[in-house]
Amino acid sequence: MPQLLLEIFSEEIPARMQQGAARDLERMVSDRLKAAGLTWDALTTYAGPRRLTLVIDGLPAATPDREEEVKGPRASAPEQALDGFLRKTGLTRDQLTERDGVLFAVLSSKGRATTDLVAETVDQVIRTFPWPKSMRWGSGTLRWVRPIKRILCLFDGKVVPFEIDGIPSDAITEGHRFLGSGQLLKVSDFVDYRTQLEREFVLLDVADRKLRILEQAKAACAARGLSLVDDDGLLDEVAGLAEWPTPILGDMDPQFLALPPEVVRLSMKVHQKYFAVRDPAKEGLAPNFLVVANVEATDGGKALAAGNSRVLSARLNDARFFWDEDQKVGFDAWNAKLSGVTFHAKLGTLAERVERIERQARTLGRQLNISPALSGEAAKLSKADLASSMVGEFPELQGTMGGYYARLAGYDDAVADAIRDHYKPLGPNDSLPVGGVSTVVALADKLDMLMSFLAIGEKPTGSRDPYALRRAALGVIRIILERDAFLSLKSITDVWPGPNLLAYQKAWELSRDDDYSDIKLLDELVDFIRDRLTVLLRDRGQRHDLVAAVFALGDDDLVRIVRRVEALAAFLATDDGANLLAGYKRASNILRAEEKKGPVPTGMVQTGLPNQPEPETVLAFAVGAARTAVETALETEDFAAAMTALAGLRAPVDRFFEDVLVNSDVAEERDNRLKLLGQVRDVMGQVADFGQIAG
Repeated sequence: MPQLLLEIFSEEIPARMQQGAARDLERMVSDRLKAAGLTWDALTTYAGPRRLTLVIDGLPAATPDREEEVKGPRASAPEQALDGFLRKTGLTRDQLTERDGVLFAVLSSKGRATTDLVAETVDQVIRTFPWPKSMRWGSGTLRWVRPIKRILCLFDGKVVPFEIDGIPSDAITEGHRFLGSGQLLKVSDFVDYRTQLEREFVLLDVADRKLRILEQAKAACAARGLSLVDDDGLLDEVAGLAEWPTPILGDMDPQFLALPPEVVRLSMKVHQKYFAVRDPAKEGLAPNFLVVANVEATDGGKALAAGNSRVLSARLNDARFFWDEDQKVGFDAWNAKLSGVTFHAKLGTLAERVERIERQARTLGRQLNISPALSGEAAKLSKADLASSMVGEFPELQGTMGGYYARLAGYDDAVADAIRDHYKPLGPNDSLPVGGVSTVVALADKLDMLMSFLAIGEKPTGSRDPYALRRAALGVIRIILERDAFLSLKSITDVWPGPNLLAYQKAWELSRDDDYSDIKLLDELVDFIRDRLTVLLRDRGQRHDLVAAVFALGDDDLVRIVRRVEALAAFLATDDGANLLAGYKRASNILRAEEKKGPVPTGMVQTGLPNQPEPETVLAFAVGAARTAVETALETEDFAAAMTALAGLRAPVDRFFEDVLVNSDVAEERDNRLKLLGQVRDVMGQVADFGQIAG
């Protein structure tokens, strides 16, 4: 079947937009062609510095004829309803069919040529393409990320004729701006298109460009006994900057290695798009860099390397100036500047936020037996580097530079580490803060973020989370779970420093209509973190109903909650667990039915009644034994033992329901058996709310 080849050739497309543009092109074209009734075998898109390309294999020459039956009003409906239906369908009354008193219209349409649909689709896609930023050029009305130069559009080897704002479709493309022959390339299909482009020094597929960069970069480094410092984000970016990427290894002044390696790497990456290089035999970076050029230089890249070295030296000289000047200023001056920096209009300045974090860090330090003095000192200094020159130039280094400056200023290593790490973790795969003081300050920072923005009603909705509160909550959860910090959420909030609550109260009153209540705010925090824990456990493969069953107990110790869920999942995966769950549900159904009639008997279950069935007596003793074993296991937080104790109820419960009639005609027997079922439910309810478990 025929093939469609589309290329939109323009001036340089920013690297950060290319892969998103490829996905948008695929989505927009496929949605429109599917809506028209077309199908195909394969659709692929490519994005590069100057072109977006789409190829579809197995596309039919035309859409199929279509026939659709549309249900209309009843035959007895008012005339106005019938007239509306006729206008909608474009038919007359005698063209409708009637079945069971209802009118139907059969709408038929002839198939359309694919070339006509493609021309319309390309026009619509180009005119409505969702670039993050776009521009208009010349006297036309068309908007695109950069001026469009030509549009290649072939179907079954022939040009699909159309014109968009004076740009006609054709079968022509261009090769590399500098390395190519300079001739226009006429192509016949995708294989010819890709082959000619590669001869003209254009790699169409970003994966091929990345592979070329990595292979040649590592070879250039290995030739001098060096290793490339991997950076996937930078690799993605430079692969979008060059159609024929050519890595070149350059040298830099070794004196710049006295700067923190993060400064050197970031200056290379952000300003120059260079890769850092290291010597495997030594620690730290090597006095080299790797730049990806878009040409193959006749001198092997020596002139390019020398020119880029001079530019890098200028950048690193600036960084060294910031580094030296910052050490002359220090933390007191930086903290003073924070008083003039607004954190949020309703939440005060950064200095006020630092005061809240400091108070909270001291409180958490006492709770976790980690030096309150060091925790408070680290928190007090944690945001100071935001006022430093280096972080002003490189915001990505916030925290990192504070850690370096604190160490140079003679602060305790634990304080320096906490300043460096207190933003962690920044995502689900980021590392956690190292050390007790770091853990405390990181928790205090994130808890203040959550309380502050919950106080002003900025809880995330849908996909909107402008203050990254979900990330902050996930950070709290990860720190508590992965550091085995047995710390309940309420134990954190119950002792929240009073001045902090006064600050949150003020923020609440500035943005909410209802009366402030610290209990209400703390409950919002607990609920928000519980919601994120639920999501985290689901992502780890735990059933949502098991999470809900454990949460229903009201426990707020995150470590204990997770262990309960894991033990419950393991128990229900056994035959004893599955069968006992069925018995629990049967008992609960009976009790619910009785509760609708009136109060259900409670109290001590009697044994030794006249004619009492053996299974009833056995279950009564089994429940008593299970209660003791469960309570003992829960006191020591041995949740596996608690599940084992419940497993002992499985056989007695099964026999009870097989051999005993609960709703006996004898009132004394009925009441005793209802009490027994209530005790079964209560004992199991100490471990989890089994009523919320599906099955």
